[in-house]
Amino acid sequence: MYGEIEPRVAELPAAVRDRIRALRPVLRDRVLGTVRTVMSAQGRSLSGGQGRGLTLGVETAVDAFVEAVASPSHDLAASRAVFAELGRTEFREGHRVDALRAVLTVGGRDLWAFLVTQDLPPEALYVLASALFGFLDMLAGAAAEGYLDEQDADARDWDTVRRRLITLLVQPDPPGDATLQAAADAARWPLPASVAVVSIESTDGERLARTAGNGTIATVIDDATRMVVPSPATPGRLAHLAAVLGGRRAAVGPAVPLASARLSYRLSRRALRLLPGDGLMHCDDFLLELVTGWEPGLMDRFAARELAGAGELREPELATLHAWLREQGQVVAAAAALHAHPQTVRYRMRKIRRVFGAALDDPDARLRLQLALRHRLAAGQVTLAENPSRRTRPASSAGSGRDR
Repeated sequence: MYGEIEPRVAELPAAVRDRIRALRPVLRDRVLGTVRTVMSAQGRSLSGGQGRGLTLGVETAVDAFVEAVASPSHDLAASRAVFAELGRTEFREGHRVDALRAVLTVGGRDLWAFLVTQDLPPEALYVLASALFGFLDMLAGAAAEGYLDEQDADARDWDTVRRRLITLLVQPDPPGDATLQAAADAARWPLPASVAVVSIESTDGERLARTAGNGTIATVIDDATRMVVPSPATPGRLAHLAAVLGGRRAAVGPAVPLASARLSYRLSRRALRLLPGDGLMHCDDFLLELVTGWEPGLMDRFAARELAGAGELREPELATLHAWLREQGQVVAAAAALHAHPQTVRYRMRKIRRVFGAALDDPDARLRLQLALRHRLAAGQVTLAENPSRRTRPASSAGSGRDR
C-alpha cells in the first residue's frame, strides 16, 4: 500500500503515474545492467540459479515500485517475500547480506538518476524520491530478516546435529560404527582416534567451541557445556583451551580412545560438581578425590565403619594417627607435620595401638584407616596440626622403638 513507503504517492497526478508505468521496461533493463556490473565487480554473475534469483529480485523490485506508484491499492507483501527469500539464499550461498543491500542501493540510485531526466514536475520528483528510498529500505529490511532467519535456523540445525553426535559419544551404550559415522558425517566432524571431554560452568558452548577451533565441538547438557576436544595430546591444545576458557570453572577428562569418550565425560562431569577450585582442572590430577567422593554419603559410611572403635580417641590422637600413617610410621616426620614433639607422638601412638591393635601392622587396614581419616579431615571433623607456634625439640632427642 502507499502508506508503507510514502503516503503522498496517492496524491500524484494520473499523468505522472501513467508516465512511470510506461517506463517499466526501460527501468528494468537499465537497473539490470547496473546490477550486472556491480555483481561482476564482486566476482559474481547473474547466470546460474543464484543469478536467476537476483534477476527475479531486480525485476520484482522494479515492477513493485512501478505498481506502488501507478496503482492506488498495490500490496507489497509479495515483494517483501521475494527479498526475504533472497536474503535466505545469500546466507546459504555464503555471502553477506551487505552485498544484497549494496545491489539495492546502487540499483535505486541508478533508477533515481534516470527519473530526474524524465521532465517530471519537481513536486512529483520529491514524492517519488521519498517513495523510492522508503521502498528500498523496506526491501533491504525484508532481505535482512530472511538472512537472519536462515542464520538462526542454520545455527539451530547445527546445534541439533552436534548435540546428537555428542550424545552418541557419551551415552551408556556405545553406538555402532555405522551410526556414529553417519552422525559425524552430518556434523562434518572427522572421527579422531582420541578425545577428551571438558565440562564447563557455562552455557555458551557454541561460541567457546568456535574460539577453541581444531575441530572442537560442544553442546549444553544438564545446564553445563560439554565440549569434545579431538586429539587432546596434540602439543599446546589443552593450553590453548585453558586460554579460551578465560578462567571459567571447568574440568577436562582424560584423553581416551574415541570409543571410551563416555569415561572422559563422566569424570569431567563429576569433577565439575565435586571438586572445589576455579579455572581448568585436569581430572587425572584428582583421581583419588574422584574415587573417594564419587558416591555421595559413601565415604561418610566408610569412615564411620573404619573408625567405629576409635570412640575413646580424642581429636589430637586421631590427627596423630593420620600423620603417622601418611609418614609410613616415621615418628619424627609425623611430629614435624603436627608441629609436636616426637615423644608426644610416641605417647599417643601407644594409646592408639591399644585401640587398633594388629590393624596398624596390616597394610590393607592401614590404607582403610588413612582414607577414613583423610575423609574426616576434609570434612573438618579432625584438625591435622596442633598449635603451629609450638616449638619442637631437636630431632636428635627422639628415642628408638617400633614406631619410628
